Amino acid sequence: MSVAELLDRAKAQGVMITTAESCTGGMVAAALTDIPGSSAVVDRGFVTYTNDAKQDMLGVLAKTLNTHGAVSEEVAREMAEGALRNSQAQLAVSITGIAGPGGSEFKPEGRVCFGLAAKGRPTFVETIEFGARGRDAVRNAARDHALDLLRKALPPSA
Repeated sequence: MSVAELLDRAKAQGVMITTAESCTGGMVAAALTDIPGSSAVVDRGFVTYTNDAKQDMLGVLAKTLNTHGAVSEEVAREMAEGALRNSQAQLAVSITGIAGPGGSEFKPEGRVCFGLAAKGRPTFVETIEFGARGRDAVRNAARDHALDLLRKALPPSA
């Protein structure tokens, strides 16, 4: 399904979308808003590159950041839930990861954590290891995966 079809499906279901992005720097929001008419579906996007921004804009807890680090499913969960809480949307996707270059033994380059929050549903989180493909490739893969998560969250209307 194309991004345009994703937006059409969200519009038909009366669902507004918000994004909370770190390592992708707004690429998911850009992919959504590249489509004419997206304002009927895209409420807002949060680019929260620093830990302070995650806390200030999304309400991610300092304790969560200190305990698990910014690249964690726990932070991805709080980012998605914070985006939902601080918007008019019913569906939120979040991304936090290490696009590279660099990383560490414990958090390697290419590790990206995702969150998907929807009103009335438990928040879904997952970690994908994209590998050390290079910054652009990791960011593009993370954007595409986030769009896939949104697609899966919007089943075809009956």
